[in-house]
Parts: sequence; structure tokens; C-alpha cells
Amino acid sequence: MRNLGIVESVTLDGVMQAPGSKDEDTRGGFEHGGWAQPYSDEVIGREMGKGMGSSELLFGRRTYEQMASYWPNAPKPNPFSDVLARTRKHVVSRTLREPLPWENSTLLKGDAYDAVARLKEESGDDLVILGSGELVRSLMGRGLIDTYTLLIHPLVLGTGRRLFADDGSPAPMKLVESVESTKGVLINTYRPA
Repeated sequence: MRNLGIVESVTLDGVMQAPGSKDEDTRGGFEHGGWAQPYSDEVIGREMGKGMGSSELLFGRRTYEQMASYWPNAPKPNPFSDVLARTRKHVVSRTLREPLPWENSTLLKGDAYDAVARLKEESGDDLVILGSGELVRSLMGRGLIDTYTLLIHPLVLGTGRRLFADDGSPAPMKLVESVESTKGVLINTYRPA
């Protein structure tokens, strides 16, 4: 069985919405998009680059569309475009249709939980979800996430979509690795205890 990990940027109060840019996700009137950008540094770049190309990626529709619109045309040289292009990508969506625009992308059909559970059973590289908060939240409640890598930013926003729902069940975690960036971001990796 393949490991399924997530990589999420979150604030101290658990907000995961729109870390990358102002217009990334304005649902619910969210006005704080791009909150993670001031905290970027070489440590985060190095840590996020580890394992690139050695796992397959899993996306929800919204994150896939954002990534597919940026990375194939991103200014070069950069350390990610070519690796992301070569990486096998799986997309969970009820509205997208094949062929998907970004090379090496496959649409997972049917119920998200069932499709991801089947994917985990297949042989191949481990799977990583980048962003895709709605997908992550739906899979967490069903016990499909094996590893949580959280980039915890020293910031409280007070509003926005959170990674862990208020109505969730208790889920004890074990810290397996922790790295601090030069700007105070904790890159913590957890496994369910």
C-alpha cells in the first residue's frame, strides 16, 4: 500500500485558505490571500524540494487548475516546472473532463474516497496532496491520510477556511520531524498516533 501524505500551509489558528496569492481563493469574502508569501525563504524552498519527483501528486480540482495554469508557463529557470511536468498527477473532480491540460495528469472518476483508496492500493510511488484543502478534509475523516506535513506560519488571521473542522473527531498525532525556517515557519511532519 502506498503512503498518502499532505503538505499544507496553515496559520497558527489553522487557516489554510489562499496562502499563495491575493486572488487564489476568495470564497466567503476571504481578503487575506497571499498570507504565506512574506514568510518564504531558502529553508522552505529546500524542504519543499525534498522528494520532488519521487512521489505522485494528488489534487482537487481547484488546486489542480491553479497549478496547471501557472507551472507549465512559470518563468525559468526555476527548480520546479520540469519536475512537476514529469510527475504523475491524479485529479479528483466531478466537473473536469479528460484530456486534462497538464501533461501526465489523470482524472480519478467516481467517489473521491473510493478513487483515492483504490489509488493507494495500486503499486507505484507514494502520493502527496499539495494544498487541495477540501479534498484533504474529506479524506482525513475517512482515515486515508498517512502523513501530515504542516508549514505552520507565525500568523493569526481570525477568518478563513481551516484545515481541521470544528466538528471533527479527536485525532492524536505523533511529531516525526520538525524544521524551523529563518522567518519562524515550523515545518512539522506528523503521523497519526
